[in-house]
Amino acid sequence: MTTANGPRIMVAPTGARRGKADHPALPETIEEIAATASLCQNAGAQALHLHVRDAHGRHSLDAGLYREAMAAVSATAPDLPIQITTEAAGIYTPAQQRACLTALRPGWASVAIREVVQDPAEAQRLYAEAAEAGTRLQHILHRPEDLALLRHWQAQGWLRDPAPEVIGVLGRYAPPRPACTQEADQFLTAPDADGLSWSFCAFGLTEPRALAHAAAQSDWLRVGFENNIHTEDGRLLPDMAAPIRNLQAALAQRKD
Repeated sequence: MTTANGPRIMVAPTGARRGKADHPALPETIEEIAATASLCQNAGAQALHLHVRDAHGRHSLDAGLYREAMAAVSATAPDLPIQITTEAAGIYTPAQQRACLTALRPGWASVAIREVVQDPAEAQRLYAEAAEAGTRLQHILHRPEDLALLRHWQAQGWLRDPAPEVIGVLGRYAPPRPACTQEADQFLTAPDADGLSWSFCAFGLTEPRALAHAAAQSDWLRVGFENNIHTEDGRLLPDMAAPIRNLQAALAQRKD
């Protein structure tokens, strides 16, 4: 729920696609992720959206790697809530996404509606197992139309939370398209948008402005190198604390 001081900030340092060639400060190893988590917590981040990489730097849903990373983050950034991703990234099937959650039983995870819909039977099992394990799910919505599917699954009894957590994606990674403020409005005014716990993330140079626009109706805003590595004038951000500071500044300016 949005606090008296506004929405909380979640940070996504790594993502599934970018690497050191895109930004030298992007964390890939568990040690780098843990150090970055501490940096981000000190900068004001209130949760971590966690991706892990394999030994070759590739996106992974390996439960063992997740356990190692979560333990390392808990040591360097105590009490920082961790949300794991189940992102397929064109690599994993819905069955493999479910297997990750089944093996790990995390406290919090994100699931993209448009990924798990490829296998509705697996999606139903995923939701049932997550509920049994007590895993809090955040449902990723890439377009406002995804809301109808979410509500359908809720009506079918697959989703047991009466007020599901959702995160609207503003802009696109590929093909690249920076976020615009109108996209948040399209999510929030869409049919079936009421009664949900809203969060947003935004791609591209406009990340802080697009998120600040959505802040009044958001519980969480997610920033980080997963979504944007540049300042608004096109320079590389210096480190992972920078997008947090930029969002804080945009939120303060909007209040003024």
